[in-house]
Amino acid sequence: MLIFNALHDVIQTYLTPDECDFIERAYHFAAKAHQGVTRASGEPYITHPVAVASILASMKLDPDALAAALLHDVLEDTDATYQQLSDNFNPVVAELVEGVTKLDKINFKNREQAQASNICKMLIAMSKDFRVMLIKLADRVHNMRTLDSLRPDKRKRIARETFEIFTPIADRLGLHFLKNELEELAFKASNSSRYYVLKAAISKARGNRKDFIQRICDEISLKLDNISIEAKVVGREKHLYSLYRKMRKKGCQFHDVMDVYAFRIIVKDLDTCYRVLGQMHHLYQPKLEFFEDYIAIPKANSYQSLHTTLITHHGVNIEIQIRTHDMDMVAKQGIAAHWSYKNGGGDSNIIAQLQTRNWFQGLSEPDENSTNSLILLENIKAELGNNEIHVLTPQGKILVLPAHATAVDFAYALHTKVGHRCIGAKVDNEYSLLSNKLESGQTIEIILRENLQPNATWLNFVATHKARSSIRQFLKQQEDDVSIPNGRRLLKQALNQTNLADIPQENIDSVIKDHRLADFNSLLNAIGKGQLLSMIIARRLRGNSDQLTESVHKQPYRQSAIKGAEDMMITYANCCKPLPGDPIVAHASSGKGLVVHLKNCHNVAGFENERDKYIPIEWDMNFMNQYEYASDLKILMVNHKAGLAKLFTIIAKSNANVGGLQTTELSNELYAINITITVINRIHLSRIMRQIKKLSSVKSVKRSNQKKQTKGEI
Repeated sequence: MLIFNALHDVIQTYLTPDECDFIERAYHFAAKAHQGVTRASGEPYITHPVAVASILASMKLDPDALAAALLHDVLEDTDATYQQLSDNFNPVVAELVEGVTKLDKINFKNREQAQASNICKMLIAMSKDFRVMLIKLADRVHNMRTLDSLRPDKRKRIARETFEIFTPIADRLGLHFLKNELEELAFKASNSSRYYVLKAAISKARGNRKDFIQRICDEISLKLDNISIEAKVVGREKHLYSLYRKMRKKGCQFHDVMDVYAFRIIVKDLDTCYRVLGQMHHLYQPKLEFFEDYIAIPKANSYQSLHTTLITHHGVNIEIQIRTHDMDMVAKQGIAAHWSYKNGGGDSNIIAQLQTRNWFQGLSEPDENSTNSLILLENIKAELGNNEIHVLTPQGKILVLPAHATAVDFAYALHTKVGHRCIGAKVDNEYSLLSNKLESGQTIEIILRENLQPNATWLNFVATHKARSSIRQFLKQQEDDVSIPNGRRLLKQALNQTNLADIPQENIDSVIKDHRLADFNSLLNAIGKGQLLSMIIARRLRGNSDQLTESVHKQPYRQSAIKGAEDMMITYANCCKPLPGDPIVAHASSGKGLVVHLKNCHNVAGFENERDKYIPIEWDMNFMNQYEYASDLKILMVNHKAGLAKLFTIIAKSNANVGGLQTTELSNELYAINITITVINRIHLSRIMRQIKKLSSVKSVKRSNQKKQTKGEI
């Protein structure tokens, strides 16, 4: 009972004595079922479910959820049955435990396939009852807290899974306190050396930061007191992992991100939020380009707040969030705020639950065409990891889509039939390619045609699971006499100038065997029905069989910075040197694999008119900061003393390397420098260019090898 006492102290603050007894019965049932079993740390196993229940009790969840948390491992690890749980407690508790239980009694080919099936099962269960995911997230939090007792390789695998699946889900549910803890624990497990260095740096800087935060809080409170506005003002430090992520994203050092402070102002009602916003803009200088109104347009997880960035009298940037008490509760606990025990509820709570439920139902819709569970898992990861954009219909209705969504995703978000009949789109009243990425604030009009069918090539660029699933579902229903010719046409396009007749038979046989198909027509059928991507099959069919299968059979699985191109040979064109974040297009080339160009590269001019030759592709933002790329800069510089030395110093301090340098004297005082540097993405390059431009000797900086000036040019 000593293990249970801490949990009992919490639940008795908001549950009735009978409900506390109900929870205690669940504890005794779980303790008996797990008796004699210990965790890797040597502790009795029952400490784990009690810790999970304690996390949920801190969120004031209901008795059924707490009982299910205590029992969440008994179906998986003990002889207890679903019927026993239903009889001893109630069907709701049994259903919650069943929803959390892994599919470990099914034999899977590998760990990845098991993970995909478990995640899908969890999402389906959660779409019926969100408490399933709340329990699972609490389970993951405690497992991450006790990760040190596991082997290093297992710690890193679990940390990677946490980053890819559980932190995005916590974010999507608005559970920011769980998301932040999961991110920090996963960061510690996956990169412990950087974690401890950054933690020490934050601790060293914390003293001065606390004084500054308190001074700003006092200034804000005094301003609001003078006009009789009651408000709670809270200053906070950035979370450790968010600082690290910002450093990676901007390619900068610790001291460059530590000058951003965050403050929260909590008021009684919505009108006061906007009054406070005006007062803050009077108190400090606003940076209007960093203003966001999430009250007028809430985030998909129901988050509402006004965000503004200001420059204080001390010349320091601060971020301020203004919200009501109800908004603050949702911001902290997300969907859990709507499940909180005896919470009053209301229309906003119901709407928030419905919106989130609909989104997860769409994510967990069974994709019968995608029999490969790994593809399903990657689809889920991709959609969970995306940021959001807000676009409008011509009637003014707002749709929330993941970043990198296209007009096809927009069409399917409206209705499956609209997506099927989509032939074109107008973006802000101008015709646009279906593959173009949409941006927040755009108005989208879908152009329809009766009796039109989805195009299998759409699978190469759609961003939402709903669009991908709907396209595959339609293609699967096609008769073989339609899908086989369609597959042959798509494969010919992907093969480019290589004829099918020239493909060695051993290559064809190898591909057919690897995909467990009966014959070549079955391969064409699978391509035509969207089960296999034509460009990937074409890549394996060209060249000799050993080279084509080497990446699959002789090397470990490799991720790619290009979405959907895992384990493919990728070549970045030297003529334009694309970087993550640039608009890109690709074509297949024998010996080079997928050759990636900037869309405005002179070597692919007019590609829009040759859709059979070029492949719409996009960067995988999950790997945007993990690789280095070469980029060329052209710099005009006055011949000042130590000018080159200062240039190299800026590049070195920006975590970039010099790969090549050429200088040309234009006059006695001016010379041109063509320099190749390695960067991680377009943002990193832009930051370096801005720093170079600040040198008094520099007249201009621009990226080389581009047809026209781009946004990256200064």
